[in-house]
Amino acid sequence: MDNNYQNPQQDYNLADDLNSLAQYTPADKGRRFVNWLVDNLLMQYVLGFATGYLMALILLEVAPDFLYDVVNESPGSMNYLLYVYIVAIFNYLVYYTLCEKLFRGYTLGKLLSGTRAIRKDGTELTWRDAFLRSLSRLVPFEAFSGLGDEPWHDTWTNTTVISAR
Repeated sequence: MDNNYQNPQQDYNLADDLNSLAQYTPADKGRRFVNWLVDNLLMQYVLGFATGYLMALILLEVAPDFLYDVVNESPGSMNYLLYVYIVAIFNYLVYYTLCEKLFRGYTLGKLLSGTRAIRKDGTELTWRDAFLRSLSRLVPFEAFSGLGDEPWHDTWTNTTVISAR
């Protein structure tokens, strides 16, 4: 007797069915440029000032000699560049990781342009995804990869940015 009966509970995943039905429209390069521009201006001028100020207060307590060197040397000095670089790395990692995870794939730039970051399987970003996307953005010349088909931070993390409206 040929029994082709399969247990309906076996090998069935509702999430897979729903993800296959969902159709996402990838965000175009213009909207992604708006994301980059807004987020970078925010990081440089708002977060950069706030983080730099907070780090200066911490350094004043922990390493006042280093802070004194940073403040009194020219902007091209090694201590100054190191300080600015550390602030920039911190801002990239914290801003993008927290925003993309806590706000379900949105940053201020993505919110304004109507786009959202998701995993390529259609699910929400995990903490790991958000952190690795942020870390990938620190690779030199990574911003120029957006001129191609897909930015490196999407390719390397198996994520994408979609139109949310």
